Amino acid sequence: MRNVVVCGVGLVALVSLGLVNSFMLGGSRSDTRVAAGHASLPAPAPAAPAASAAAPAGAGQTKSTTAAESIATRFSPPQAAPTPPPPPKVAEAPPCRTPGALGVARVVEIDTTGGPGFGFQHFKAYDFLNPNEVVLTFDDGPWPVSTPAVLAALAAQCTKATFFAIGKHAIWHPEILKQVAAAGHTIGSHTWSHVDLMKKSPAEAKDEIEKGISAVRAAAGGPVAPFFRFPQLRHPPEMITYLGERNIAMFSTDLDSFDFKIKNADQIIASVMAKLKKDGKGIILMHDFQHATAQALPELLTQLKANGYKVVALTAKEPITTLPEYDAMMSMEIKGATANARPTTSVVRTVSQSD
Repeated sequence: MRNVVVCGVGLVALVSLGLVNSFMLGGSRSDTRVAAGHASLPAPAPAAPAASAAAPAGAGQTKSTTAAESIATRFSPPQAAPTPPPPPKVAEAPPCRTPGALGVARVVEIDTTGGPGFGFQHFKAYDFLNPNEVVLTFDDGPWPVSTPAVLAALAAQCTKATFFAIGKHAIWHPEILKQVAAAGHTIGSHTWSHVDLMKKSPAEAKDEIEKGISAVRAAAGGPVAPFFRFPQLRHPPEMITYLGERNIAMFSTDLDSFDFKIKNADQIIASVMAKLKKDGKGIILMHDFQHATAQALPELLTQLKANGYKVVALTAKEPITTLPEYDAMMSMEIKGATANARPTTSVVRTVSQSD
């Protein structure tokens, strides 16, 4: 009789346990449906079974322990999601020390894959500027006196520009181009000798482009952007295709200052501001080779600020990859036809000097 009673009690307990489990499973399905509306929240990881310090028990005890742990797991609160790691720190430029300076409102990164073109005078596919935004660009440098003066004006307003350097000028004045790079400006190329590529064969035009790129890279002493501007804004179709294959972005202009024709500081300022008033935004083409532009720039930047214009700085997603044969050619141009590459101070030293 005692055995029958025990078995009956055990049967009732098992049925009750089954009903509890069914209720719990139903609740879990309902929770799953609610959680589906919050997919961004990670599901809690199942709790690991607690390690037992006691010696192993029999099979019956093991089954009972497993069932108890299963029930405890269902009733345990969900684990908190792991704290995400902090975002990587981004290096910031030193703060501008000029009160009310023009500064840089926005920095954009350009993916040059396939050779995109910019500047509505010739390329109309990409319009990335907002109203009242400008990009400052300078061609034909580096050049003594005028390029350092341009750099000084930009520094005084804590703003940035893109410089399209001529290869020959870069080889002649590498110390100036290094100043451009050190000031945090973006450097592109503008051919080797500023010839009209429309008048050259495809092979000659390629040499002009690649020699210019390698020369600018060597003179800058570090990576430069895969940005290119055609001399006189004349674009041979074969070279547009070639630059696309080289993943080099091409830049025309939205607003040409014509500083190389005007050559008067006040008139350059008036010309640029009048065109900006009409167009409202744009990539501005100037020349750091021109003395009048260097004279005009401080007041031009002041007027840009006063009229609510904001500067957008250009950067490249990846630096340009030069071609080894042209790098070797430019190495000869820089060092001369000699294998001796010792620093000047180790070759020539002052042994006597008069007062």
